[in-house]
Amino acid sequence: MSLVELIAEADERGLTAGGLACLDRCVSLLGGDDEILRPLWAALADGSDPDDWATRLEQVRIKLTPTDATGTAEAAEGEAAILARRMLEGAPADRSASGVRAWADDCSVAALLVHQLLNASTADPSSADAYREGRTEGIPPLVAAELRRQTTVLELLAGHGSGGLRQAMAVSTEGRRVLRAVVSRRARGRA
Repeated sequence: MSLVELIAEADERGLTAGGLACLDRCVSLLGGDDEILRPLWAALADGSDPDDWATRLEQVRIKLTPTDATGTAEAAEGEAAILARRMLEGAPADRSASGVRAWADDCSVAALLVHQLLNASTADPSSADAYREGRTEGIPPLVAAELRRQTTVLELLAGHGSGGLRQAMAVSTEGRRVLRAVVSRRARGRA
């Protein structure tokens, strides 16, 4: 099943976890640490009051608000950070299926584009849509790994419901480490 089909069939929890996992893998581009999104994962896991999600989301946004507009990152990291910022800013306070469906879809595309930029791929940005539809010929390795992670997260939530959240978080953590290593390697290459 393609990623587009998985998103179309996902319920509110799966969609929220899918979007949150994409953001989680890219959060280091915003200066966030490994724990910054933990309150949002917890709100999703414990099925807390929807207003609690909105409150926690606002707290995360405040913590990740840039305090210094000057940056020395190379263009790819800058573009990638802009995409990650859009994921965070686009997160809906309303966790209804209709509220999170568009966000999960946007996060999916943005995360693939982030990985494509950092892979230094010459692929057209519109190729992310083709990859999500299952047309993966010529997909760069970093993008292929991100596509697998997105698919795995949605399959875990579809197959295990809230019980799949812990595994989804582990998939996301692995992806965050990979992305952080790529950014670090690129920085060392510039030094």
